[in-house]
Amino acid sequence: MKKVVVGKVEFTGSKIHGMGGFAGAKIRKGERIIEYVGEKMNKKESERRCLEDDNRYVFEIDDKHDIDGNVDWNPARWFNHSCDPNAETDIIEGRVYVSALRTIRPGDEITYNYNFDFEEYEDYPCNCGTKSCVGFILDEAYWAKLKKLQKKTGAAK
Repeated sequence: MKKVVVGKVEFTGSKIHGMGGFAGAKIRKGERIIEYVGEKMNKKESERRCLEDDNRYVFEIDDKHDIDGNVDWNPARWFNHSCDPNAETDIIEGRVYVSALRTIRPGDEITYNYNFDFEEYEDYPCNCGTKSCVGFILDEAYWAKLKKLQKKTGAAK
């Protein structure tokens, strides 16, 4: 797989899924790593692209607009989800940044929680492999609800 380097991040093959972003140098807690960029669009167009094009790179920025990150000039789209992330996204004045939650060592894969809602959660299995993995790409706010449902139905993660 081709390697792409942007700042302190090397994008290459990942054990989690497809491509991933890996620290090429130490990244300190709180450091802004990269901006998630793409085409700004309204919610109607966003919904159309998600449904018709099965676009998985749409990022919600506010009640009226989203960013379609499915563009060649957005390597941040390759960051993978984790249930125990070392980064997070911050929306500042309509722009999306990925920032370190803790110090990230060279070679570590940079991940953040995609914070998907509970609707159709079963369509989005998680492959992060962390000890805290709940089995699905899901906002932590829904983890207790998921565990309760799994206990009730006897389903494993």
